[in-house]
Amino acid sequence: MNAPVLLDRVRLPRWLLPADWPQRDGVPVLARLAIEGGRVQSLRPADDAAETPTAGWDLGGTLALPGFVDAHTHLDKVFTLPRMKAVQPGLLGAIDAMLADRVNWTPADVRERAARGLQWAWECGTTHVRTHVDWWEPDALPMAWPVMAELAQEWAGRVRLEQVSLIKLPLFEDAAQALRLAKQVKATGPHALLGGFVHSTNWSENALRNLLRAAQACELDIDLHVDEELNASATGLAATARILAEIGYEGRVVCGHICALAEQPEAQALATLDAVARAPITVVSLPATNLLLQDAVTGRTPRRRGITLVKEARERGIPLLFASDNVQDPFCRLGSFDPVEALGTAALVAQLDEPFETWSEALCRADWLRRDATVQRPTLVGAPADLVLFGAADRFGWPSRSASRVVLRAGRVAHGEVPAAWREHPAAHA
Repeated sequence: MNAPVLLDRVRLPRWLLPADWPQRDGVPVLARLAIEGGRVQSLRPADDAAETPTAGWDLGGTLALPGFVDAHTHLDKVFTLPRMKAVQPGLLGAIDAMLADRVNWTPADVRERAARGLQWAWECGTTHVRTHVDWWEPDALPMAWPVMAELAQEWAGRVRLEQVSLIKLPLFEDAAQALRLAKQVKATGPHALLGGFVHSTNWSENALRNLLRAAQACELDIDLHVDEELNASATGLAATARILAEIGYEGRVVCGHICALAEQPEAQALATLDAVARAPITVVSLPATNLLLQDAVTGRTPRRRGITLVKEARERGIPLLFASDNVQDPFCRLGSFDPVEALGTAALVAQLDEPFETWSEALCRADWLRRDATVQRPTLVGAPADLVLFGAADRFGWPSRSASRVVLRAGRVAHGEVPAAWREHPAAHA
């Protein structure tokens, strides 16, 4: 479908609007977006009398968000659950099931499953996906690693795909080996990051320090699974923040999960978040997988939620994202590549106020994954017109009724059916 030159009466979230945006009864007024050359040319209040629409769509208050970033996925594992037998509850049971399934992995198998996941993400409105890839051996690339690099090239222009080496922390115990691993990741290209699994069962501050130093030496950004457990003594996050300060690391570090914060004494947990706020760290929360894996015992209703301290992190200005994590594998049989579903889960489990006006930011800030990450107010002006329009939802109940949506890429309809009412505006025909 031809691209509209103007989107009129769009409901944008408060975080995406200029600080001086007019309000009516305490609610931001609707917006008017002008699109030219596939980018947003201007953003003005829809009731601005100085500008009368001559062409475009009248969205009548439809909710809109920028394209999503899904900052933590596992495309190498996706869709493996149907071929597995019974999986023992909890994180370690899921790991055992995954290891047993590796005999079924071939490059073609990984490619087919991962491509299916990327297609799902693209149809939902995601423009940026980061996947972790299991890396078990110090001297051999994982089978899935080059497959992800090929998919990153194939999907360029539709979805930006980044890949993270998910390496067991003990493999960094030797500093020389840590550097070799970092150099292998670096050789993959600018879309590759060094990563590791930091857990109390494999804890070593020396290995973590070697990981961080190796990334620093190779000018790599870092993405870690940290403290994915309900163990108050797990202090991987606190150690990461402290070591980053000690070595003067200048890149961007993403710390995913950090469930242990919710189990620690309040003063300890908040002191750790204060340190994180002073470090180049972005936090990624994975509500669906953590709910299913944490405090999981057969035949017993879980008592603890497993989500990290998202409100306290946001209060400290720490960049915070929600992401999908595992999808239909032993780690999360109910997973989805729709980031909006991840936020819907988080809104319930963490009792989040105003999911659309405030917390939707945690689905859209791809800049929070970059080493020059900023917490300043973003703007649509000048950005690609990659937008997701929720025709059936409203600002009070969103993300309820969010499955029906129209996805725009560079201002053109990429997925979904455009309601006739949008195009039947008196000046609606571009």
